[in-house]
This record gives sequence, structure tokens and C-alpha cells, in this order.
Amino acid sequence: MTITLSIFIPFIAAIFVPLLYKRLQSRKIGWFVLLVPLTLFAILASFIPSIAKGETYTHTLRWIDSAGIHFTTYLDGLSLIFSLLITGVGTLVILYSIYYLSERESLGRFYVYLLLFMGAMLGVVFSDNLMVLYVFWELTSISSFLLIAFWYHRKKSRYGAQKSMLITVSGGFAMLAGFIMLHTMTGSYSIREIVASIGQYTDEPLFLISMLLVLVGAFTKSAQFPFHIWLPDAMEAPTPVSAYLHSATMVKAGIYLVARFTPIFGGEMTWFYLVSSVGVFTLFWGSFNAVKQTDLKALLAYSTISQLGLVMSLFGLGSAALNEGHSANSVFYAQATFAALFHLINHSTFKGALFMVVGIVDHELGTRDIRRLGGLMSFMPVTFTIALIGSFSMAGLPPFNGFLSKEMFFESLVNARNLELFDVGTLGTLFLVVAWLASVLTFVYSMIIVFQTFLGKFQPDRIEKPSREASFGMLIAPSILAIFVVGIFFFPNIIGDYLLRPAMTAIYPTLAGVGSLMPRIVPWHGFTNPALWMTVGVVVLGIILYWSFRHWRGIYTLAPLKWNLDSIFNANLVLLEKGSSYFTRLYMKGYLKDYLVYIFTFFIVVVGGAIFLTGSYSFDFSNDAPITMNEYLIVLAMAVAGISILFAKSRMTATILNGVLGYSIAFFFVVFRAPDLALTQAIVETVTTALFLLCFYFLPEWKKERSPVRTKVVNGLIAFSVGSIVTVLALAVQGNKMFESISVYFEDAYRLAGGTNIVNTILGDFRAFDTMLEVVVLFIAGIGVFTLIKLKVRKEERDVEDQ
Repeated sequence: MTITLSIFIPFIAAIFVPLLYKRLQSRKIGWFVLLVPLTLFAILASFIPSIAKGETYTHTLRWIDSAGIHFTTYLDGLSLIFSLLITGVGTLVILYSIYYLSERESLGRFYVYLLLFMGAMLGVVFSDNLMVLYVFWELTSISSFLLIAFWYHRKKSRYGAQKSMLITVSGGFAMLAGFIMLHTMTGSYSIREIVASIGQYTDEPLFLISMLLVLVGAFTKSAQFPFHIWLPDAMEAPTPVSAYLHSATMVKAGIYLVARFTPIFGGEMTWFYLVSSVGVFTLFWGSFNAVKQTDLKALLAYSTISQLGLVMSLFGLGSAALNEGHSANSVFYAQATFAALFHLINHSTFKGALFMVVGIVDHELGTRDIRRLGGLMSFMPVTFTIALIGSFSMAGLPPFNGFLSKEMFFESLVNARNLELFDVGTLGTLFLVVAWLASVLTFVYSMIIVFQTFLGKFQPDRIEKPSREASFGMLIAPSILAIFVVGIFFFPNIIGDYLLRPAMTAIYPTLAGVGSLMPRIVPWHGFTNPALWMTVGVVVLGIILYWSFRHWRGIYTLAPLKWNLDSIFNANLVLLEKGSSYFTRLYMKGYLKDYLVYIFTFFIVVVGGAIFLTGSYSFDFSNDAPITMNEYLIVLAMAVAGISILFAKSRMTATILNGVLGYSIAFFFVVFRAPDLALTQAIVETVTTALFLLCFYFLPEWKKERSPVRTKVVNGLIAFSVGSIVTVLALAVQGNKMFESISVYFEDAYRLAGGTNIVNTILGDFRAFDTMLEVVVLFIAGIGVFTLIKLKVRKEERDVEDQ
């Protein structure tokens, strides 16, 4: 129950933020919000000892029994790591934002969005039900859209938010399709149940397709190539958002999905090749593009893409362990996953610190342009120290935690060369070479952050603000992360024993005791360790490339700008907009009669064609009740009124004849012994007729249309066809019962729903979800109208003030 509550607490807190924001000073609201992740982190940290012993926690709130969809939360070693990152880094980000954001900002709105995102991320990592996971997955996309577009008055912020939304939500739809296919195969939405039974479904035709769709969702969220293009543009968000969403949480959601679904798909060759190949190439591509950036935040964006590719490639390599059964090789391969989890934590610490450092530089100096910076160490010593620690850790240098996980990464790649399971051969060597080159480039851009920003010559004439060190409050959060970067290097096995090993057991449930078989994390493996010499090579070549960068940076201009993925995305977006506008203009003529022609023609083709092709136009009148004289007279009156409307010469006459049709239906209800429906129909018809007459009173006289004969013939054929199809459809349905009537179920309404009136029970209980959605639509429309009115009032007030 505690885990379930931890998901809802941020959402509940978000409700109270606007109320408190009106009563508190702007900055004080941040201290209230800070209590939420801090409390959640303390609660979740209390589970570490029991999770380390192999315990798991499950809680279920029953939701949609008929569909098997329940709000089931599941806490194990894997979800614990991610939840601690979400709440721990979230605490530091909110503390940082208190001092970073100006009191003039809409802080109430900012913290509401941040809490929504935090709750959504916790929902993703704790959900055991696929459909519930998907709901929270898309909620992360929506809340991140709001956070990225926080400064919505900036065009780039709006564009970055739109881009991230389009790509991640599209991936989410693909993932949803994969989830539905998994349920179709296994009959369950529970991830734990699917893991336990997936062995018997691997030969199903949908298995491979569902795997690919799930990977699309993971790749889009974790910014893997070619879906990575949204992440750099998302850096237009405030720096606290970048530090939280794009280094520690949102982009890690795709990593979590791959880790969680490794027990389901990891044993397949396609999974191994796709995850590892996409990860390695993303690692290289991100580091290659990071080197050329002149904006510090853009540089960190591409470095994040690169580091996510590293983690993704390790999960792909580690999936080979599932094909080795319980052999010694399974543990050998699983070390790659161990390294992935370790680097996941390390990346959150050093990258979060670096994002905050860049935010400090921008906040204090008014620029992030590397070309305008230099010599900041002289008056920003604390910021420089944090940047040095974070950058050297990202470069994989000792004594920082990134060195340990980078060494494990190299060892995993060396091991992959000997992987005989999928006949990797030359591919393993290619992985090793590409990853090593990417690490060299990682070293280069890490040095750019340190040397070109904080060392060299200070350029005060190119700085927009007075040069000074950041305030103490703004330095607290990045300093804590920097302490973790160093502390983890000296005490890595605390994390290894209490977090990483339980997570390994969660990822490899079929490999008994795999977590306990993982090696101890040590910084020194001797001179014979290939990973050590790979690191030495990275440093040597990295220094050479850094100092000679001006001689080889021309390679970035070899490919035309129009060939990059951003240009292709923008071109396709423009093409879609133009195409949709052109298509819309084709059928949006502005005439109601044309719209009716489209609708009725579609109806004729689809429904009429279905009736004809399926042969459903057979009739059986043997079981029909006899038609009485009263019914004949009512039908005759309706027919006369309907035909007479066509020849009416005034709106008054047409309205009265239309009323005859409505009242005739009410008479039918009386004949069929449905007095409540007859009363409802009579009241509605009376009101609508009166309203018609009232409205038509103010309209000009009805002029007879002079339509060509051809138009009249076409309209007549359409009318005749629609009427004939509806008649045939009604008679066919009445005479052919292919399925048992559902009315039997609703006749038991009193026992099922406690209502004696079946109609009211259907509307209020059986159709409750549909009715709720209709009410929500009206609510949204009401908010829209209210907003437009308020905006108009404010505009008028501003106009008066200007005068």
C-alpha cells in the first residue's frame, strides 16, 4: 500500500500547490514542494535493506475486472533504483530551482508540472499492469511537454515541446500496440505473469512484432538514434527541467522499459542485435555531434544521447545471458547488465551536476556560448570544481564513479568479441572499435567543458552580466551530486550490494542467484586488464584530438545541412501540414449540403457494400407481431409529413411538419407501452419546435433554391439509396439474430446495479464511463469558453491602460 500511495502523493500535492501559491510568497512554495520528493525518498530508502535480502512488495487496487486491468504496483530491485533516482534527484532539482528561478516566474505552474511528471514517472516504474504503465508513460510525455514549453513565449520552447511530444507519443502508441499483442498472446496484462509464462509464446507470430513495437516506444523515449533529435531541442526548457527530465528521469524511462522487458524478449536474437547495435551507434553519434556544439546545454544534450546509448548497448549485450541457461557463461554475459545499471546511477549524478553547473553559468553570466566564455575559474572556484568532477567522471577518469562503470563497459565489449551464442564474430570487434572511438570523443567534449569554459582568457566584454560566483543555495544541489560522484568511486560496493544485485535478480529471474554471483567493483584490475589500456588510449588520443580540433573540425561541414535528421523531420512536418490543409480544402467547401453528400455517400458505400457482399439482405417476418390499424395510420401520417417537407414554401410550414414527425414517434412509444419515453419525446419535440420557430422568426424569408436538374437527380438518388439501405438494414436485423440479445443482461439491472428503472440504470451505471467522458468534453469546452472570455477581458483592460 505504501508504494501505491507514493505514486499518488505527488498528484495530491500538485492540487494544493495553486492554493498555497496564492497565500505564500513565490519562493516559499518551493520549500513546500521540496518536502514531497524528500519524504518519498526517505520512505523508499527504508525498503533498501529488505529488497537487498530478496523481498518484493506487491499491492493491487481492483479497477476494471472485466478487462483484467488493475492498479497493481510492484517494488523490486529494478524499480527501487529508478524510484530512488526519481525522488532523490527530484529533491535536489527542486532545491536548485528555488534559487535558480526568479520570483517573477509562474512558480506555481512550474511546480505543478514538475509534481505531475514525478508522479507519472513513479507510476511507470511501479506499474505491473501493462495498461496502467502505458497511462503513466503517456502522462510523462504530456507533463514533459508542459515543462519544456514552460517559457511558452519563446518560439524555440514551443517548438522543442511540440517535437518531443510528437516523437515520444508516437512511440508510445507503438508501444501500446505491442502491449495489446502481448495480452493477446498471453491473456494477461501483468508483467510478472507474462515473464513467468512467456516461454510458451516465443513461437507466436505476434511475438516478434510486439517486441519491435515495444522497442520503438523505448527508443523514442530514451532518445536513441534516429529518434534522438527531440532531446537537443528540449533543452529550451529551464535548466532544472533539463537536469531532471533529460539526465535522470524521463530519458531513463526507455532504459527502464528495456530492462523490465529483458526477461520477456531478451532471449531472442533480434532483441540482442537491435538493442546493442542501436545503443552502440547512438553512443557514437551522440558523442560525435557533442564535440561540435558551441552551446554548453546543447553539448550536454548530445552527451546525454551518447551516454544513454552506452547504457542501452550494455543491456543489449547482457541479454545474451538468458540464452545460456544456468551455465557459467550466463553470469559472464550478465556483467554487461550489471555495468549498465551501475552507469545508469553514475550518469544521473555527474550529468545532473553538469546541467546545474551550466545553469549557474547561464544564470550568473547571461550566456552559455562557449565562444564567449573562458577564465571563469578565477571568480567561480566552486562551480569550476563541480564542473571538473562531473566532466572528468563523464570522461571516465579516476577517482570518479564514471571511471568504474566505463571500465566495466570496456570489459563487457571485450567479452562480447568472444560471444559465440549469436555468432557475433566481426560484429563484436566492430562494436568494440566504435564504442572506443565514441569514448575518445566523450573525452574531447568533456575537456571542452572544463578548459574552454573555466580556463583560458576571461572575456568580460562578451559577458552580459557582472561576473560572480553563484549563491550558496544554488551550489548546494550540484555539490551534493559531486560528492556522490567521488564517494561512489571509493565505496562502490555499497550500491553494488544493496541496489545493483537485487536489480540483477529482477532482470534475470530465471537465473537463480545471478545477483550474488556478480563481481566486486574494484578500481584496479592490474596491468593485464585490456580495459585499462583502452582507457589509456582514450586519454592519449583524446588529448591529441582536443588540441588539434581546429584542424579537423571541418569534417562537420562535409555533409549538406539538408541531409541531417532535423531537416528531414521539419520538412516532413511542413509536408504533412500542407498535405492536410490541401486535403481539408478539398472537402471543406463551406456548404452544409456538400457535407451531407459526403456523409451519405460514405454510408451508402460502406454499409450498403457490406450488406451486399455479406448477403445480409434476407428477411424473415414469420416471428413478427401483427401490425395494427393504429400503427398503419401513424406511419402514413409520418410519410405524408416527411414528403410534404420537401415541398414546403415557408420555414413555419417546414417546422410544423417536422414537429408532426416528432410527435408521431411519441405516439409510437405510447402504442408500444413506453410512457416514460413518450413523455420525454413529447417534451423534447415541444421545446425544439418552439426554439425553431423563435429562431426562424429573426431569419430572412425562405427563398426557393434554383438547383440544376442534375443536382436534383443526384440528391434524389442519394436520398432513395440511404432510405432503402436503412430499411433493408432494419428488416435484416429484425429477421436475423446472429447473436443472443444483450437485453437479457440488462433485465437483471436491479441485482447488478441496484436500479429498478432499466433505462436510467443503463445511462447512470452501465454507461457510466461513456457518460463521464461526455461530461469531461463539456467541461473542457466550458474551460475553453471561460478562458476566451477572461483573455478578452484582460485584453480590454490592457487597451484601457495603454490609452
